[in-house]
Amino acid sequence: MHRTILAPGALAAASVLLAIPASAASHSPGAPGIGDPYYPAYGNGGYDVSHYDLRLKYQPATDELEGTATVLARTTEDLSRFDLDFLLDVSEVRVNGAKAAFTTSGEHELEITPRTPLAKGTDVTVVVRYSGVPSSKQAYGFTSWHRTPDGGVGANEPESAWWWFPSNDHPLDKATYDVSVLVPDGTQAISNGTLQSTSSRLGWTRWNWRSDKPQATYLATLAVGRFDVTTGTSEGGIPVVNAYSTDLGGNAGAARASVERSGEIADWLTGYFGPYPFSAVGGYVPNTTTGYALETQTRVYYSPRQFANGSNTSVVVHELAHQWYGDSVSVKGWKDIWINEGFARYAQWLWSEHEDEGTAQELADYVYASHPADDAFWTVKPGDPGPENQFDIAVYDRGALALQALRNEIGDDAFFTVLKGWPQKYRYGNASVADFRAYAEEVSGRSLAALFDTWLFQPSKPAAPALSGTSGSSAAALAKSVPAQPKSWKRIAATNDVHGH
Repeated sequence: MHRTILAPGALAAASVLLAIPASAASHSPGAPGIGDPYYPAYGNGGYDVSHYDLRLKYQPATDELEGTATVLARTTEDLSRFDLDFLLDVSEVRVNGAKAAFTTSGEHELEITPRTPLAKGTDVTVVVRYSGVPSSKQAYGFTSWHRTPDGGVGANEPESAWWWFPSNDHPLDKATYDVSVLVPDGTQAISNGTLQSTSSRLGWTRWNWRSDKPQATYLATLAVGRFDVTTGTSEGGIPVVNAYSTDLGGNAGAARASVERSGEIADWLTGYFGPYPFSAVGGYVPNTTTGYALETQTRVYYSPRQFANGSNTSVVVHELAHQWYGDSVSVKGWKDIWINEGFARYAQWLWSEHEDEGTAQELADYVYASHPADDAFWTVKPGDPGPENQFDIAVYDRGALALQALRNEIGDDAFFTVLKGWPQKYRYGNASVADFRAYAEEVSGRSLAALFDTWLFQPSKPAAPALSGTSGSSAAALAKSVPAQPKSWKRIAATNDVHGH
């Protein structure tokens, strides 16, 4: 017979444990990542955000940002603690009105412990007060905040929110936004959605922006500086808001000649992708030194370098195509990036057809023949490229080749039905490559497993007939020679670094 002797301290501890209700004891910390294998620490577990209310004050001269973020969410599990992704300095956190304990960990985790645990299904209001100099912060050795001579810009993919507001930073958790920014008179604050109002007092002007449709955190943007803002309405009735830094130098004319066509191009894209999904469209060109463009929702970010060789409507087509493919329908996981980039590139090919500068098939043949079988281009798998190749050119060009192969396989009627139906089926939600294949099979009535595997998942060059349906001598000729370069190719190639972050 064995006897266990408990010391007085152990007895006391046991008494305390017995006094804790079973429901409270079952609460546990939310995961510090949402579960994406490409970026394990991005996003967080245990809750779902419905709205961000951001009230900010920014001083362009010093890059100092002060803010109060009110985050509305609902718990999806019993939580003793949860995280937000953030880099600036936090002074106070409240959860449902009560002060909460907080600390930081990892590269960008803000750990919040509410005064009382949160049961699954609880509506939560989280208020975070913070300040800092965004340009002084880095994570993983880089920054997504771009300092300019007259202010700063938050824009990058797959992360930019950490530098200006706390969030659940993954496309799976989309929300609506109100962004209110106080800046010195004479300075403009640009963000997503529609400009609700502006007001001035004592040398400061407040800009109030609203995004009333679900938006991923990396698609939220903030730009402060001296901008010339233009407004209008597209022929199809879409409100248009564009903004240009007053210091673009020689790129100013080409930038305007491209971005001012946003309304026209958005209307044109509705013919292929269906109704425009948001309340406004447009873009902004700040005086940054980056080389990329980004499909920030309703208000595309363009680097001035995109227009260094003159106007380029092709990059506008690419980024506005993302409003359907990437913004309205977002990736389930970052491995599904083909759903964004292959389709935006294919939209450029369709624009080339529209401009009579080369058909999609001619562009496909040219891309296919330009890369020999031993080119590393073919080793990248667009359907699951890996984080190191997420924005490789193969995701764009081989991704568009896959769509041309699909078009040839199922025919134009089914193909364009798929292109227009997909953004409706998953509107304001998330979807994967597997979801797209299933939808294409449903619409076409065909099994497409082999086609998708060949073009998206095999690390080798497909046979020529797989692209054009040719056979015999014509297929052999395509495999051995490079067709004439389509007229649109140089403008399309000039956008190859649109996401070269």
